[in-house]
Amino acid sequence: MPTTDNFHDYSAGLTGPICGGFPITPDDVADIAQVTRAVMVSGAGDLSVVLKSGDAVTLPNLMAGVVYPFRIARVLNSGTTASGVMGLV
Repeated sequence: MPTTDNFHDYSAGLTGPICGGFPITPDDVADIAQVTRAVMVSGAGDLSVVLKSGDAVTLPNLMAGVVYPFRIARVLNSGTTASGVMGLV
C-alpha cells in the first residue's frame, strides 16, 4: 500500500518541513548539486562554505545532529573539519 501524503499538492517553502537530503563531499572547486535549505553534520567541527550569495565563510564549531538553516552552494574541503555533511532541502 503506498504512503499517503495529504500535502503532496502544497509547494515547498523555506518555512516548511525538510523533504529531502543528500550527502555532500567537500570540494574546493565544484558547487553542490542543489543549494541547501539547511545542513547537518554527523561529526562536529568547522564547515567552510560558499553561501548562495557567493560569500565564503567558515561556520565554526558546528555540533553533530543539529540542523543549521544555511543556504549553501559549495562546501570547501580547505578549512572543513566537520564530517558526515548532509545537505537538506
